[in-house]
Amino acid sequence: MKIAIISDIHSNLQALQATIADIRKRKVDKIICLGDIIAKGYHVHECINIIRKECDVILKGNCDRHFSEELKELNLKREEQVYRWKQVNKTLTEDEKIFLSQLPFSHEFYMSGSLIRVFHATPERDNIAIINQDLIEDKYKMFLPSNKTESQNIADIVIYGHIHHQYMDKLYNKTLINSGSVGNSFCLIRNPKKDSDIREIRQASYCLLEGKYEDKEYSEPLSIQLIRVPYNLEKELDVDEYFEKDQFKYEVENGTYRNMEKIKDNFERLGIDIKKF
Repeated sequence: MKIAIISDIHSNLQALQATIADIRKRKVDKIICLGDIIAKGYHVHECINIIRKECDVILKGNCDRHFSEELKELNLKREEQVYRWKQVNKTLTEDEKIFLSQLPFSHEFYMSGSLIRVFHATPERDNIAIINQDLIEDKYKMFLPSNKTESQNIADIVIYGHIHHQYMDKLYNKTLINSGSVGNSFCLIRNPKKDSDIREIRQASYCLLEGKYEDKEYSEPLSIQLIRVPYNLEKELDVDEYFEKDQFKYEVENGTYRNMEKIKDNFERLGIDIKKF
């Protein structure tokens, strides 16, 4: 059985369509979405419709939760945050808000002997960034259950999204995978003298598993692929003006995050000065 894991579409229609086309070409049996369907890009309704139609399991990302909530429940202190919430929230229909707000937090299944658990960011929260350079102790906690996971078992393989940075790591006979972002891929360690072609990083990315579904025995092979798919970025950006177009355009064209100070803080807590690279 083949299972595709996609995440962080962020309303990028061209990227999502190209990814679904690639998944179909590979004759995938099941698609799991790890959330963040909305925000940033222009094509909110189209992306929600495609995800609802194509995906067998859909989880809730922090953007899906945040922008479908009531404003009174949010702790927004900065004026620009309030403005952004209002703009995204009013774009959604009432049906879409209900759909997003009712999505589950996590999902798990066995494949070729391994317990695979998927969620948006961590087993406990949907908005914490665990990066490739993180401490081993913090990475190990990604495999532990919480009151939001389907079982209280320790996972063998964890696949998550949120950080928009595709990678795979091994620790304690376990596998930690970030599926990457379909609609907003980026690389955070950058240097103009060392960077590859920008087209390498700004492709849509997802993860593909192939093995024996719901098999608790290590009797069949299990393969894991990290896939990148080119898409028509120029067509995606050829839309009327909307409130977040400039920021989204900057991110997808440059393969980086709009607020690098925030990213810098994440690295600094690990004692990493990304400027020296």
